[in-house]
Formats: sequence, structure tokens, C-alpha cells
Amino acid sequence: MKILVVGGAGYIGSICTELLLDEGNEAIVFDNLGEGHRSAVDSRARFIQGDLAEREKIQETLSSTRPDAVMHFAASALVGESMRDPSKYFRNNISNGLNLLDTMVAARVQRIVFSSTCAIFGMPERLPIDETAPARPINPYGESKLAFEKILPWYDQIYGLKFVSLRYFNAAGATGKFGEDHRLETHLVPNVLKVALGQKPRVEIYGTDYETPDGTCIRDYIHIVDLARAHILALGAAKSEFYNLGTGGGSSVREVIAACREITGRKIDIVERPRRAGDPPRLIASSEKIEKELCWRPEFQSLDTIIESAWKWHQKFPNGYGD
Repeated sequence: MKILVVGGAGYIGSICTELLLDEGNEAIVFDNLGEGHRSAVDSRARFIQGDLAEREKIQETLSSTRPDAVMHFAASALVGESMRDPSKYFRNNISNGLNLLDTMVAARVQRIVFSSTCAIFGMPERLPIDETAPARPINPYGESKLAFEKILPWYDQIYGLKFVSLRYFNAAGATGKFGEDHRLETHLVPNVLKVALGQKPRVEIYGTDYETPDGTCIRDYIHIVDLARAHILALGAAKSEFYNLGTGGGSSVREVIAACREITGRKIDIVERPRRAGDPPRLIASSEKIEKELCWRPEFQSLDTIIESAWKWHQKFPNGYGD
């Protein structure tokens, strides 16, 4: 297949591109490099620099490349920032997403895999979170992703544009080539590893009095390779659908830090901070539906395996992509 990977210079998009190419597909990466990195684009892929806000640019890209499908990763994705600047999130994640859908319809590209988020569910009533859980976002980021999810079935009904939307929480880990390097790093695993590398003095724990075994928040960590494989499987889905992705388990903040200490053999200092508003004690996703319908199962369920892959990449590229 020929796949247009929108946002393919970012963390998840770059590794999806790598795996697509490894499986013999053709990949075209479309990215504005606002958050992504040019050196995170696999050398085997064609790269087109552009922004979804530029409707003519994405229209020209779709018309000239004629992909079989689109993978859509381009989004603003910082919860805290979305509370400070909701307009940015609604414009980028909804309005610019509509530019993509409309140009796909015009170019007769009729399949999209959308990188969504379990943040659409807000504070869950039950765990693990399956697809029947009520969607009640508690921040503009989750709201913007949910709004786009609500648009997709209408484009399917009216234009025949088939979609699969994948919701997940905490992607982590790396391949030998590509890993996690955000300009503003908010994710726990890379921040802990930065302390191990001597790039940060300590890691902050926000909240130590939650109703969990060790008092810190529990999250569902999924290996980036398993996540990429789910996106590739979704290209072959028989019908439009929404799927949640997770390992069915979870690790606390303290457990992640302890695993990083063990794997790196380095001292990792911590500082305890008060809770952050809106942080649920536990977030764990159910993957039963995608396991049953698309035969997806996480291959790398061990937290140690996830962290080991990330540590190898960060040791090899201590300054990330360097741009």
C-alpha cells in the first residue's frame, strides 16, 4: 500500500512510518515540523513539509501522491497547554483535521486511521475503560479529539470515507532508530531517563496520596511498536470502528521510577509535589474489542521491556534528534 502519514515526523508517526516501510509499503510523510523532527523521518520515506492549515498544500499532496490511505497523527497534544490556550487545540485538532477530510474526499482517498486518545473519557467510572464507557472529556485536548471522532461517522455515511479511530494513553519505548524526543517533554519515562542521563536534576512526582498501593497515579503503558502495529492492522479493517488500546494492566509513577533505576543502574532523585488538577488515580484501557476483531495483541507487555528499549535509544541519542 501507499500511505500518507500526516504528522509522520513525530514520535508515534515516525515509528509507524518505519514499520510500514519494513513491511514493504510505500510511505509519504507530511509534517510541518512544528513538533516533529526532520531527522525522525525514515530515509526510505518521501518527505513533504506542509501544514494542515494550508488546505491547498494538503490538496496538492493528496492529488500528486494518490495514497491508498491516510494515517493522521498531526495534533496538539499537551493537556496543560489546552487549558491555557483552548483555541489552538480546537483550530489544530478540529478545523485543520476538517481540511484533511475535505481534501481526502476531493482526492477520492477513502480510508483514514486516526490517532485519538483515551482522554476523551475523562474521569472513568470503571476500569478498564472499554468502548462503551461514556465520553466526558475534562480538558480541551480531549474535547477536540472527541469532536473529530464525532465528525468521522458522518463523512463515512455521506462520502464513504472509512475510518478507524484508535484511543490510547501512554505510549513509551523506542525502536533501534527512532524514539521519544519532544521539544517540551511532559511524559514520565523520558523525563526519568533524562535524570539518569544527568540532563535533569530530579524527577517530579505529582501527588503521593492517591488511593493506589503506593499513593501515586497508575497508568497503562503501551510499547510504541505494539501501538504502531495496531495502526497498521487498522488499515485492513473491514468497517469503520473505534478501538481502545492498552495492555490491560498498569504501573504507578513510583514503579516506573524504580524500574528506570534498576535498568539504568543510575541514581534518580525525586521531588514530591502536590496533585495536579484533573489527574485520575488510575487509567487503564481495555483492548478486548480490537483483540477480537483485528487480532491485535501487545507483544511487549513488560514495563521493563518498554523502558529498556527507551534507555537504549536515549543512550545512543542523548540529545535526541538535535534539532
